[in-house]
Amino acid sequence: MGDRTRFLLSEEDIPKAYYNILADLPFELPPVLHPATGRPIGPEDLAPLFPMALIQQEVSREREIEIPEPVREIYRLYRPTPLIRAHRLEKALDTPAHIYYKYEGVSPAGSHKLNTALAQAFYNKQEGVQGLTTETGAGQWGSALAMACRFFELECTVFMVKVSYQQKPYRRILMETFGARVIPSPSPETAAGRKVLAENPDSPGSLGIAISEAVEAAATSGGRLKYSLGSVLNHVLLHQTVIGLEAKKQMELAGEYPDVIIGCVGGGSNFAGLALPFMRDRIVEGRPIRFIAVEPTAAPSLTKGVYAYDYGDTVRTTPLLKMYTLGHTFTPAPIHAGGLRYHGMAPILCALYEKGYLEAVAYPQTKVFEAAVRFAQAEGIVPAPESAHAIRAVIDEALRAKEEGRPRVILFNLSGHGHFDLAAYDQYLRGELADYEYPAEEVARALAHLPQVPAAL
Repeated sequence: MGDRTRFLLSEEDIPKAYYNILADLPFELPPVLHPATGRPIGPEDLAPLFPMALIQQEVSREREIEIPEPVREIYRLYRPTPLIRAHRLEKALDTPAHIYYKYEGVSPAGSHKLNTALAQAFYNKQEGVQGLTTETGAGQWGSALAMACRFFELECTVFMVKVSYQQKPYRRILMETFGARVIPSPSPETAAGRKVLAENPDSPGSLGIAISEAVEAAATSGGRLKYSLGSVLNHVLLHQTVIGLEAKKQMELAGEYPDVIIGCVGGGSNFAGLALPFMRDRIVEGRPIRFIAVEPTAAPSLTKGVYAYDYGDTVRTTPLLKMYTLGHTFTPAPIHAGGLRYHGMAPILCALYEKGYLEAVAYPQTKVFEAAVRFAQAEGIVPAPESAHAIRAVIDEALRAKEEGRPRVILFNLSGHGHFDLAAYDQYLRGELADYEYPAEEVARALAHLPQVPAAL
């Protein structure tokens, strides 16, 4: 298989079930807590926000959860996605490493986010919901949910982080083309938004703030609307495992098995989607795979955060999750990788990181864009700024293989294309892109507002 570049599956190979890592974790996840009582949350507490089918998936221990046929039917528009051997990048780096990437940018919405958007829209439609509210950073998630809502005839309201709303107008236009209403966040339309604007009229916004607004809009709709989240929660990571399940079959076609698996992390969904099916091989079979999660230095929740209970949003309306966090009041700097500007991380990934199953590294955005341009010039794909974080780590790992004279197989998730991010590339190419380092004092202030929970939890 040495010279083969693309490893393709047929429509019949689209997974028929999602893989649930909760069935194989050798430890228990800390319970999710109610934001008011501090006690473990029950299904009835989540019912105002999510349909019961997704609530059940959030806590299910079944190893396989069937993918509904209407969802698989739409998956056929773009799945299975290709696995590509990066021969040209390997040559440019003069590395003995073999580099493969799973390319999720071929979806109609341009990223992996559609995998869960379609599932969530389906389950909401099944339960008679009329529309969905959500937040989005760079717009990949908002674009995916807007398309999914259109396909399942649901209304869609997207609170888009204001700095990304301004940086990425074409993402907004794409969402509106699918029929969504897009609101820059913080906005005067919600009590949460008005509170933030009163304190800081020039707030650039954050995913935490946009989540607060979207949750409020759903919770005050009288049951007409539900809330949809594009990352972090267990059921979202579950839906994304179609990526890794396909990749396992494709690596078999390539006749190789990954030594290292890499992905960018903001909330953690694309990295988890690729990694968790392989994580089972490490947990159950003892395969010696390294997993590397890559984040921005401007929002380094894994590498610089604390493992503690925190709110998922800024104004403290969401349940408390045990996760690596920078503090729910922390507003990350306005980097172009808007999808990574989040203060926390998926609890599943946080628990795996805490117990040593995966590594984490953080990069500033100029180094990330340097890697993105190098990749584009070798492979011909302009990656999204989020995905480019993974590419930076891939290049460093490949160069390390060269220095050590030790070949290795590297697999990473190219989670989306950067066609709507060319203004960011323009800034980089003109030398106008700024780096934002870890703001220790701001994070310390935010961490001072962590909720108090019993030490036993």
